Amino acid sequence: MQRTSIVIFIITILTAACFIGNTSEVYGQKAENEKLEGLDQFIEKGMADWEIPGMSVSIVKDGEIVYAKGFGVKKMGEEEAVDKHTLFGIASVTKAMTATALGILVEEGKIEWDDRVRDHLEWFELSDPWVSEHVTIRDILSHKVGIGRMTGNRLLFMPHRDPRTIMKHLKHQPFEAPFRSTSVYSNVMYMVAGMVIEEVSGEKWDEFVESRIFEPLGMEKSNASFEKLLESENVAWPHQEIKGDVQTIPRRSFDNVGPAGAVNSSAYEAARWMKVNLGEAGEYKGKRIVDENIMRQVAQPQQVNSMRDPYRDCLTGYAMGWGLNEYEGYRTVQHSGAIDGMNTTLVLVPELELGIFVTGNLFNNLRSAIANHIMDIFMGVEREFDWHEHYYERHTQRKKAALERRNEVHESRGENTTPTHPLKEYTGSYFDKVYDDLEVKLGSDGKLELHLWGDGETIADLEHWHYDTFRAVWRNPAMREKFVTFDLDRDGNVETVNVNFTLRPIVLQAGIYPANYYRIVSFERVD
Repeated sequence: MQRTSIVIFIITILTAACFIGNTSEVYGQKAENEKLEGLDQFIEKGMADWEIPGMSVSIVKDGEIVYAKGFGVKKMGEEEAVDKHTLFGIASVTKAMTATALGILVEEGKIEWDDRVRDHLEWFELSDPWVSEHVTIRDILSHKVGIGRMTGNRLLFMPHRDPRTIMKHLKHQPFEAPFRSTSVYSNVMYMVAGMVIEEVSGEKWDEFVESRIFEPLGMEKSNASFEKLLESENVAWPHQEIKGDVQTIPRRSFDNVGPAGAVNSSAYEAARWMKVNLGEAGEYKGKRIVDENIMRQVAQPQQVNSMRDPYRDCLTGYAMGWGLNEYEGYRTVQHSGAIDGMNTTLVLVPELELGIFVTGNLFNNLRSAIANHIMDIFMGVEREFDWHEHYYERHTQRKKAALERRNEVHESRGENTTPTHPLKEYTGSYFDKVYDDLEVKLGSDGKLELHLWGDGETIADLEHWHYDTFRAVWRNPAMREKFVTFDLDRDGNVETVNVNFTLRPIVLQAGIYPANYYRIVSFERVD
């Protein structure tokens, strides 16, 4: 009888161990687990509607990981499943890590938040000499400089050139807004932040972040470089919806602007990053990683967003690498990010010691629905509507409107027109002080090709649209397309090529034109 009891006990333990192994995505107190019943189904329903191949979600509550789970597959058409350890590119969620890395240098007395950038990078120069002299580390971390996006997220800006070379061109870039007058989101200014880290610490940005943040937090699989991502095994592939179909797209390196968005992490390890930002901020497992005062400084508001009604609307703004908002009366500290075929949302609710991380390998807004749904669970909020249906309906409407505007562009295309010159006369080298070199070539098929930056990758085939306008279709499908127009001089010779860079599409799933945020760059002929 005693032996039978022992056998039953052993079987029970082994069964429990097996059960825990298969459901180890959910942790914490039983009460917390019960709150999350139905969350899996909510996520899976949303993924099916949005056609998202894979997602990963984690939740931190009161210093514990109460949920960490993967859904779907890493790559469409393949069976390898996403799990809590699958790496995703978390894009601009990286920015708070870069700001914290600078905070570590502040803590060590090596820099101050209000140091001028030139105190550490003597060569730093923008198009305005006075601004160049006065830009501070605080300015570049809070998007107060006035220099905006260069090419948007679809087309990388000089992807194979080093940051110092990029800055030689950026010094000619006009300001989108006067210095410190408003918020102008800038990835290249975070590139500068990384250069400050390297100059002051003597370490490359990615090595500093990995050694001073990831290692103390036990984020062993997370990394901050494309090369290390390629060496990793458990990695999600990016996808995009192109012409109505979701398809796998190539991975690309964002390393030259890495401090703005090159970190790769998983739901499980991102939860550790959330933990160090909650409770006794800067502390992890009883060990002080970053001074709590530094963590609080990083989350201090630096920019305040405009309000329609300053008497009633909540106060929102931007800190240093963090967005500041409000949800159901609770302050939130958050950031989202998007790179090729992936996007991420991370939300902290400090008052509840709650952190939510959602990432996926298809550009979508389900992540916002999931984050709001989880906040509702922990705040005890009951709604008459479903957050997924809310966001999906809005997306469907916006996509329909964007497609209608796109169709208007197509309908306005001139019929039966031809270029004013033989195609060979459009070929040649062109130059812009900011965007540098562009070459138009005649391909082996007799059609025009556009080559940017001589890197052998940023190449588009030029389809004649009408008159002297062509549509550039990039060979990497992730980069989509854009319009280029050739101008003639007074003698009728081809003189300029104007490239319309989409800085942010209205709805990416509808295409990257038309857009409300774009820049037309005129490259002058130099041969």
